[in-house]
Amino acid sequence: MLSGYRLMWMIVMFDLPVVQKAERKAATEFRNNLLDMGFEMSQFSVYMRFCTSGAQIETYCKRVEEVLPQGGKVNILQFTDKQYERIVSFHGKTQQPANKTPDQFDLF
Repeated sequence: MLSGYRLMWMIVMFDLPVVQKAERKAATEFRNNLLDMGFEMSQFSVYMRFCTSGAQIETYCKRVEEVLPQGGKVNILQFTDKQYERIVSFHGKTQQPANKTPDQFDLF
């Protein structure tokens, strides 16, 4: 049985240099790699992905590490689905409905 304490979320947050053309290209490539791995953009430099286990989180952490660009700062947060349910989000000054677990799981 799937439990909200075993289901996990991961967030990749980053601040990458984009002054030079090569840096902008590397930042864009990094974002595209995250999308190709199944992450969704939450904000421009914040991407998140639902995972079904801690082992899957470890796998995706390694994949993210493999595509890190030179320079900048990247943080990966991990938390349970139960913790995710407690996120409070606003669009402007309007509070958004509570987040919910995806209806479908990607199993590969």
